[in-house]
Amino acid sequence: MNNTPAKKGFGTMEVFVTSISTILGAILFLRFGWAVGNLGLVKTLIIILLGHLVTIPTALAVAELSTNQKVLGGGAYFIISRSFGLNIGAAVGISLYFSQAVSVAFYIIAFSEAFAPVFDWLGANYGWHFTDIWRVRIVSLPTMALLAAVVLKRGANVGMKVLYFVAALIGVAIIMFLMGKPAEEPLFNAVNKGIADPEDFFIVLAIIFPAFTGLAAGLGLSGELKDPQKSIPRGTLIATFVGMIVYVIVAYKLAISATPYELSSDYLIMSKIAIWGPIIPIGLAAASLSSAIGSILVAPRTLQAIGADDIFKSQRLNRFFAQTKGSNEEPQNANLASIIIAFVVVFMGSIDSVAEIISMFFMITYGSICLVSLLENFAADPSYRPTFHTRWPLSLIGAFSSFWFMFQMNQLYAIYAVIAMSIIYIIVSRGNKENGFAKLFRGVIFQLSRQLQIMAQRTSKEDKNEEWRPFAICISEDTFGAHSGFTLLSWISHRYGFGTYIHYIKGLLNKDTTNESEKVLDNLIQMADDEKNKMYLDTIISPSYTSAIAQSIQLTGISGKSNNLILFDYNLGQKESLEHVINNYPMIHDAGFDICVLNTNIKGFSNKKEVQIWITPDDYEDANLMILLAYIITGHPDWKRPRIKINALYREAELKEKQQELKTMISTGRIPISENNIEVVALKEDGNVKRLIQKKSTNADLVILGFQKKNITDKGVEIFSGYDSLCNVLFVNSNRKKEIK
Repeated sequence: MNNTPAKKGFGTMEVFVTSISTILGAILFLRFGWAVGNLGLVKTLIIILLGHLVTIPTALAVAELSTNQKVLGGGAYFIISRSFGLNIGAAVGISLYFSQAVSVAFYIIAFSEAFAPVFDWLGANYGWHFTDIWRVRIVSLPTMALLAAVVLKRGANVGMKVLYFVAALIGVAIIMFLMGKPAEEPLFNAVNKGIADPEDFFIVLAIIFPAFTGLAAGLGLSGELKDPQKSIPRGTLIATFVGMIVYVIVAYKLAISATPYELSSDYLIMSKIAIWGPIIPIGLAAASLSSAIGSILVAPRTLQAIGADDIFKSQRLNRFFAQTKGSNEEPQNANLASIIIAFVVVFMGSIDSVAEIISMFFMITYGSICLVSLLENFAADPSYRPTFHTRWPLSLIGAFSSFWFMFQMNQLYAIYAVIAMSIIYIIVSRGNKENGFAKLFRGVIFQLSRQLQIMAQRTSKEDKNEEWRPFAICISEDTFGAHSGFTLLSWISHRYGFGTYIHYIKGLLNKDTTNESEKVLDNLIQMADDEKNKMYLDTIISPSYTSAIAQSIQLTGISGKSNNLILFDYNLGQKESLEHVINNYPMIHDAGFDICVLNTNIKGFSNKKEVQIWITPDDYEDANLMILLAYIITGHPDWKRPRIKINALYREAELKEKQQELKTMISTGRIPISENNIEVVALKEDGNVKRLIQKKSTNADLVILGFQKKNITDKGVEIFSGYDSLCNVLFVNSNRKKEIK
């Protein structure tokens, strides 16, 4: 990406002049009286207020953003693309460029309307009558050609000199208008209401809004500024506030100087109020010309910046638009493209239609700038250190107002604008893996996560009777061998719980083990991405498995709540892994953890169709946790149409009673287990339980059994052995009895 700025020669004054001459432009002289006539003074002042609900927060956001980073060529496009990423920046930037290029034609068409008195005189005296479209073409085409020649030949410096001259004419025209007297005598009937059948409020807002968009013109000069971080905030803020004050004063002057009908029907009513009438067409011509110059200076620089960022698929096209010429590094090819677009649009319809189109894209641009400021403030990134600070509620108001006004102004145009930007985004994103949102939203997600974790922790301390859900951790040193524990934890944490998978590295914490842990974590993340699971991944370096467990169970989970379940996994024959469980059981149990031990054979999880739960007299306390885990595990998409079967071993005298209790519990708890899949088996005094389980559950994909503290103490490793013919066995020990409600 090449964003080398052009020769730096402009300062705050140039930003102010470019902005204010666009703000006090054609709309002020040509359509503002029409707005007052349609709506009356009060509603017109509301339009000014609403327009500045967008432009003032945007100006403040621009001031803030430009003092945090050096704004290079492209102005608004540069700010948005460096915050949201090039994909989103391109979607907004290309749309913004077209609106800027169309604005050139818009102002040239407005310039031609300043010659309406001349055409009227020719018709009255010589009989030379022209249609409205030919009036526009006769004046606008030669004017556009002259402007194009100046820009292509002499560039921005000459344009700026002309801008100073026409800005002075605008000032004189406004002063002479304010010094004028009413057309006949002071009339106040336009103060509270307009004409009898006025235009819709938001249509008027859409047509008037481009009058308030001058700050984008000043911002577009960022590549030519000596000190953008100083000139942009000062120039745009001063121009925005001065423009707002002038519009309020002019609105009041119009309302007391003519009737609503005169204001709405005579686009040049200001000439009848000013102390010297001809100054208004002259001011209109100057305003239109200055705005056209401002737009023709800004639009090519936006396109040049887009080309320099290699946004287009064709590198030849990127180089063409990024190319500069001369010592001032003028965007010659981008100038040419903008001029061609402007010539084409001159042949279009009325000013009002073009104004609505421009409003849509400026609303999107301004809303995006406010959104960047809002998210930057919320993300609280230490690297975000602007010397000028706005308030995030103002940025929120600006962003919301922009997008809401779009759809209030013209729903169809708003939808077209969104569709156009979406198409651009899709095209630009093809083959570009950059995640446009991630760049800025990473900090926002971090802040949201931080706040939610704190809130969850506070809530859990206050509510001790909350329903159980798994906050599970798995500590394994054989992740990349048979990673059944990795898979099972991903099922547990898919929807209903949170899972933290920790790979154990034995050793002391030093440079070598740290490097190893970083590589392991990268591999874990890659493995998780491949399997699309939703676990948090980590590593732990510790001299012993016991110390690793002790460290892990003391940590708060990523959810902001304490972990409550630990999972161990081992393959057949790995007695050492079982020794870890047995030796550390008292510590884990005393810490309040539920304990799960997964025994898997070489087949791993294959069909993922059936889970069988075995409830014996020794593990009634584990039954509810076993059923909940079966329900949670089979809720993962990997399990296609799963079946959960419960086998309960009871003494013969209790069979009917216990079977009914099980059915009632399953029914009231809304666990999707059919009554046909609940089997109660009589427990014989001399019966071999392990043999029975192996016989009846040979085809099950997962068998869930319970175990108790006394089993660990009395039998040790033996309680986990003797199930060699089964695929996968999950041994479950519930620290406290769980309720199925």
